Amino acid sequence: MVSVREKIYAEMENIATVLTELEKVKDRSHKELVVLVGIGAYLQNIYSGMENILKQLLLHKSIPIPDTPTWHKDLLNLAVEQNIITNETAGKIGKYLFFRHFFTHAYGFLLDEEKLEPLMDDIPSVYSEFKGEIDDYLTKVLQETRTDQSEGDGSGDKKRERCGNCF
Repeated sequence: MVSVREKIYAEMENIATVLTELEKVKDRSHKELVVLVGIGAYLQNIYSGMENILKQLLLHKSIPIPDTPTWHKDLLNLAVEQNIITNETAGKIGKYLFFRHFFTHAYGFLLDEEKLEPLMDDIPSVYSEFKGEIDDYLTKVLQETRTDQSEGDGSGDKKRERCGNCF
């Protein structure tokens, strides 16, 4: 069985690949419509990957994913409440949530290069901040898990072995 940590790092690897591809087209002086649509897809991929990471962490904590019409925004709020990401990072990611909604429900020819530019320019730093907070969270949770397993009843080794799939 694949651990939550492995799932998260697989998502991070996929996001890194998308960021590399996005970097290849970012500095083109004139972007044809098909390129703009590709950029939009990449931005949506990155947002969806971050959202998938948050869903995995919440489910690992046995916290259900909201089942509401606003579940994407609720998911970000829940991740903040659970101290997975900061409110500041959630706000930055929220711009990409708004874009994801537009991109999913609009026609590609409506994309405006001038409006895509700031999203494209900011996504590496937004993702880096997000990734740093996720890495910190995973480290903290792993340390807490190890501490909990090694305290008390002397069965830490058995618990660690059994929980090896957790992280």
